[in-house]
Amino acid sequence: MKYADSELIINADGSAFHLHLKPENMADKIILVGDRGRVNMVSSLFDSVECVNENREFRSATGLYKGKRVMVLSTGIGTGNIDIVMNELDALANIDFSLRDDKPEYKSLDIVRIGTCGGLQPFVPEGTFIASKRSIGFDGVLHFYVGSERVRDLDFEKAFIEFTAFAPEHGVPYCALSSAALLARIAKDDMVMGNTIASSGFYGPQGRRLRIPLADENLISKIEKFSYGGDMITNFEMESSALAGLAGLLGHNALTVCLVIANRVGRRFIGDYKPKMAELVRTVLDRI
Repeated sequence: MKYADSELIINADGSAFHLHLKPENMADKIILVGDRGRVNMVSSLFDSVECVNENREFRSATGLYKGKRVMVLSTGIGTGNIDIVMNELDALANIDFSLRDDKPEYKSLDIVRIGTCGGLQPFVPEGTFIASKRSIGFDGVLHFYVGSERVRDLDFEKAFIEFTAFAPEHGVPYCALSSAALLARIAKDDMVMGNTIASSGFYGPQGRRLRIPLADENLISKIEKFSYGGDMITNFEMESSALAGLAGLLGHNALTVCLVIANRVGRRFIGDYKPKMAELVRTVLDRI
């Protein structure tokens, strides 16, 4: 199908509207990070850097790591940005920008988000690596797309909504499944396979109360107690649900791996988590 100028916006230099990437800048293996400053940390581990691009919060570097062509890209915070990133990455891989039409051969990408998170159980203390098997989104992004039930765990989702008595005015949570293939490749004995909440905010939606009272003061304690089939909610972050869900709908492999920097149960926080983050980055680069 032909994509209209208003739907697929291409910059004058032939790059994607937000990411400022051209198709030739793309690698099939992609590391996503929230913090644009972390792009330099990841790319410093590359054997060589081919190109660097940036626009707003989106900064990228493509290069070689142990013979593998890899790109690292910052997304900023939140699932709204993930909606931009996933659609534009897929467009770069699978739409001919000169013809504004689908390419004849489909390309599947391997995408791993590396981030930080808050642990919600005693068995995921600060310093734990968590690979998200499922991600429950509070954001609603996936509900705007047809066929999302194909990439969701509907039973887990229903049980979570019922157990927490999730208020409809907060939106309808969805439970997106990560790529089983990437999970098997990335998550080894040094990681906890977890079930993650992708929150629509950092404060109220994650149960942090500063000067505004919370609509449901007990939501976090209910989340901590929830269990389905022996699986509990392990952590909070803010991007994994849209990443897993959109990747699944588009036919890509995606996984979120996070370092626990704060344990919400014990109310503890790691002062300097950079060495552990560097360890996690190297681990993912070796396995992607």
